[in-house]
Order: sequence, then structure tokens, then C-alpha cells
Amino acid sequence: MTDSAPESWSITQAAELYGLDRWGTPFFGLNRSGEVVVQADLPEGTGAVSLKELATGLRQRGHDLPVLLRIENLLDSRIRLLNTTFEKAIRELGYCGQYRGVFPIKVNQQAQVIEEICRFGQAFHHGLEAGSKAELLLALAHLPEDSLLILNGTKDRDYIDLGLWGQQLGLPVFFVIESPNELDLLLERSRTLEIEPQIGVRMKVSARVGGLWTETSGDRSSFGLSIQQILGVVETLTQANRLHCLTLLHCHLGSQIPHLNDIEAGVREASRVYADLARLGAPMGYLDLGGGLAVDYTGFRHNHVHSRDYDLPDYCRTLVRTVGQTLDDAAVEHPHLITESGRATVAHTSVLIFDILDVMHFEPGNLPCPEEVPPSLHCLAERIARIDEEAPEDLIREAFICRDQLRQQHLQGQLSLAERGQAEDLFLALIQRLTQKLEGLTDPPKLLHDLKQRLSDIYYGNFSVFQSLPDTWAIDQIFPVMPLHRLDEQPTREGILADLTCDCDGKLDLFITGKGERASLPLHPLKTGEDYLLGVFLMGAYQETLGDLHNLFGDTHVVNIRITGDGEFDLLQEVEGDSVGEVLQSVEYDLKQLNNTFRSRAEAAVRKGQLSPSQRQTLVQAYQNGLQGYTYFKR
Repeated sequence: MTDSAPESWSITQAAELYGLDRWGTPFFGLNRSGEVVVQADLPEGTGAVSLKELATGLRQRGHDLPVLLRIENLLDSRIRLLNTTFEKAIRELGYCGQYRGVFPIKVNQQAQVIEEICRFGQAFHHGLEAGSKAELLLALAHLPEDSLLILNGTKDRDYIDLGLWGQQLGLPVFFVIESPNELDLLLERSRTLEIEPQIGVRMKVSARVGGLWTETSGDRSSFGLSIQQILGVVETLTQANRLHCLTLLHCHLGSQIPHLNDIEAGVREASRVYADLARLGAPMGYLDLGGGLAVDYTGFRHNHVHSRDYDLPDYCRTLVRTVGQTLDDAAVEHPHLITESGRATVAHTSVLIFDILDVMHFEPGNLPCPEEVPPSLHCLAERIARIDEEAPEDLIREAFICRDQLRQQHLQGQLSLAERGQAEDLFLALIQRLTQKLEGLTDPPKLLHDLKQRLSDIYYGNFSVFQSLPDTWAIDQIFPVMPLHRLDEQPTREGILADLTCDCDGKLDLFITGKGERASLPLHPLKTGEDYLLGVFLMGAYQETLGDLHNLFGDTHVVNIRITGDGEFDLLQEVEGDSVGEVLQSVEYDLKQLNNTFRSRAEAAVRKGQLSPSQRQTLVQAYQNGLQGYTYFKR
């Protein structure tokens, strides 16, 4: 690893290196100063704000890093794009129903997100999907009239009563039956309250899909009704003289479905079941095709778990065409189409900004002259001398054997600590020189990748993987990561990112670049007295709610902005990150008791002569300040 750079480097090369021109378009780009900018369509044109300058402005306002940035313009753009693209497909294909989108609250329950979806989505009658009483309650408070409310999940009496009263408030509420027992309770409560429900049934789709989330499709899905159970619902409703309440069929193929053919197969099956229910006498009218619209985290548009082999127009046309053709063949009227696109709605809107605190390099120190190498280390020194004579694979295999033998000799007391240190340096020098040699080949072997990984630096970031990016740890989700500035300079280091937690899993070591996935990220060497800022992108779905308190690192600061043009932005809302005291309270500590216990300990130290009274007061104040402070590193 060297810090040398070629004579020329352009921001175009930087955008290509990090894949920004793939996954970032149209919302993220680079300015001439080599800084990442967030871009938004405005009435007066495109507005762009530098994320580095934005981070500087937030610090000036008292918000230390890390900060989770939410950009309202991007959320609005995603809602508009989803609705208008479906409307265009419906118009072009001659489909007779309407599109009615809903946002599944579980994807991001944060108040600012839900409030903005309801506010901006009102023009499109964009609704919400709730899967619990808590989600239902917030939907009832915020959802505009004429916006659909889809009720999934297990439903008890309170849940059902709240949903029925929601209908009385003017909301189109659909109770989706996911188990046969729910239907009896729903019919009982509707009779008691004298409110007729709008009922949907959720079917198990036999078609299986690819991707990380496949368990919501197939016969063994834990959600939905089998065909026999759906027929039982129809019979129960008929006997109760309530078949006219069955107006919706719901299915959910999965989340982040990478292959469009899989989606098409599931939609065709659901459309056929919908037609059969209509033929059995149910009025129907709505077909809810659930989620599945993928986010292209890699930007490569291929059938990969973190990508997709289609774009939004492809998706919309496929759904509209497949439903229309299937129902035309069955001579059944076209239903209104519902999708529950959550990830694709909010992923782009959030960026985690954090600074780098330190770097650990894996490089050899000052090597001894060949004639001064101790006899015990000749095995490594000789292999460095023969680097141009042996096959690289043989050379590195022998070097590993030699290094491991020397480590074992040190454990047995046969090698001094100084010799052990020289051995490690010689081994690193061999890897470094071999890497430089292989990089010059036209077709370098796979071994080069492994060697680079062993030489990559560890950049220590001011964030917690478990709090802010839990899916990277839990399911190996990949989010785009890149520096926010200095992109007019070529990055000359390779590194992985370690977080603040005391956990070996608290790291990012798989990244997206313009050429695909790689185990290290091109980065810049740190400059003394200058911050180095990185951003994690496309992380608006699921991460905030799933985050945990590993090592008691709490929520980061959250700032909502709206881009206004000419490099300006409005700061709409600021949410302070968790203080140390708040995190301790969340794990059942009493702050008053902690303070009193610490005061007593400090007073005992005064009695023992370990502290003066004034030192005690300084220490007690520092303790109290610590409880009120941010859980993350503060410069």
C-alpha cells in the first residue's frame, strides 16, 4: 500500500470508482470541489447541497457527528414517481382500474417520515398499511380521508374496534384476514358496533421468489390463507349474509425481489384467484399485490439480492399488464391496484454522516539489511529475495507456513519479542511487494484480492453498526459507502470500517464500487487537523427501528432538511440523539440513584484523603455532565 497518486485524477473517475453514477442517480452527484451533493428537483430547476458543507453547518448549530440526515425532497420525489409511473402504465395499457399506493409503516415508523408521507401523499391518495395496534393508532391520527388504510397482522378486539371506528371517520379501512379465527371476531364486533367492515383475504402464493426474503411466499409461508381456507372464508361470509363485504384480495411475494419474472409469476397467480373470487359472487374491487419492489443498492441492475434486473417503469407495466390480461381472459372487471412499496419509497431519503477518528495501518516497519537478518528469520528473508523466481501462490503459501512456525517458536520461548516483531514486518513486506508485482499484470490472479485484503487499513468510524446499520450485521445487507469530500483527489489507501463498539462484528468489510462488490473501500490518507467524513446511503428502510443499544450507543442526532436551491436548505426538524442518561434509563437504571451512589463513593474518597472537597465537586460535576452528554465520540 502506497500513498502515491498519478498525475491526473478527475471527479468523473471518482464517481465511477464508488459507483455513484449507478446507485446515486438522480439524487446524488459530485460538485467541482470533489464533494458529494444531494440533488432535488425544484420549481426553479435542480437544487444541490454539499453534504460536507451541510455537516459543517450542523456542527455549527451544535450537532456533533454522527448525524442521520433525512432529505424530505427525496421522499416526496419517490412518492410522486411511484404514483405517476403507475398512472402512466395504466393509461398506456388501457387498464380500467386505478392505482392506490400504501406505505407499510413497519418499514420506517419515525414520526417525521409518516407525517411527510401523509402530507405529500394526500394529492395521490397515498395510504398506509398497519400491522399492529400501535401502527393503527398513529395511522388514524395522520391519514387523510380517501387514503386507504390496510390492516394486516394479528387482530384482537381492540384492534378491530379501532379499525371499525376508523371507517366512521371517513377512512377506507380494509381488514385483511390472515387466519380463519380473525373472521369470526371481526363479524361479531361489526354486529355489536353496527358497522359493516370492508374485508380482504390474504392468500399464500405458491410461486417462490428469489432474494433474501423468500419466506413470505410459497406453501409454507407463515402468513396468509391456503386456497381451502379462502374458500372457507367465502362460505362463512355467505352464511352470515356478508359476502358483499369481501372486496379485496391481498398477497405478498416478499421484500427486495431481484427478478422481475418472479414477480410476474406471483401476480398472475394472485390475479387468477381474484377472478375466481369474483365468480363466486364476492364484489371485490381491489387487488393488493403487497411489496417486493427492490432498491438497486449496487446500481448494476442484475438479478442479485442487493440489486434488481428491472426499473420502476418495467415493474409498473408488468403488474398492470399481467393483471389486465389475466382478468380479461376471465371476463372479470379490472380491480384497483394496490402495492405496499416501503423500501423503494424511503431508502433513498436517509444518509448517515460520520467522521473517521483514527486509522490502523498494516505495513512493515524498518527492515534490517539482508546480512543483519537473524538466522531464525532467514526463511522469510529468502522468500523476499526469490519473489521474482517462484510462483506467487507457492511463495505466499510457504511464507504463511514460515510465519506460523515463527509464532509458535515465540510461544515456546525460542524466539525473542524483537525477533517476533521483525518476523511480522518481513511477512508484511513480502505481501506488499508481491501485491505490487501482481498489480502490474494484465490478468492478475485471484490471489491479489486476498493479499490486498490482508494489507487493508482499519479506519475507525464514529458510529455504531448495531445502532445505525443493523442489517449489515444481521443479514449481510450492503449499503453504498463513500467519502463525502476530497473526491478530486485519488484515494490511495484501501480500508475497512470499524465502529465504536467493542465487538468484532462492529465493522463494514463489504462494499459497493463501480466494478462490483469488494472487501475493502478505496479511501484517502488522513490529514492532520482535518476531518475526514464518510456517508452511508440508501439506508432509510428498517434501520432506525431495528437499531439496538450494543455497548449502550444510542440513537444518533436526526436532522430533517428540505433543499431550497442555490446550495441552500431549510432545517425543518432537529431531534437530539440519545444522551448517556437516556440510554441508561432504557435499560432500567435510575439516574437519581446513580448520582447519589456516585456522590457517596466520591465522599468516601474524600474521607480517605484520596480527593480534596473541591476535587470531589469537579468529579461529581463531570459525572453529571457525562450523563447528559452524547453517547458517541465528541471532539
